[in-house]
Amino acid sequence: MYHIYVLRSLKNGKRYVGLTRRTLQVRVREHEMGLSPWTRDNGPFELVYTETYEEKTEAQRRERFLKSGHGRELLSKLLIS
Repeated sequence: MYHIYVLRSLKNGKRYVGLTRRTLQVRVREHEMGLSPWTRDNGPFELVYTETYEEKTEAQRRERFLKSGHGRELLSKLLIS
């Protein structure tokens, strides 16, 4: 299983869209620990959205979309509701 996830920074409200095969709890914990430059500078976070896919290529396609202009607009609408 592949997970698409969206984190919202509690520090500045910015969003982070990611893809992982690990459990979401493990991956969010890694972000909270600051194991990547972007999350190190923008944490702490809350997990605000997830999707799960069987196929890696399908998950990668969705992640790319959510990082695009139209995808960001869709996320904004979904997360307001």
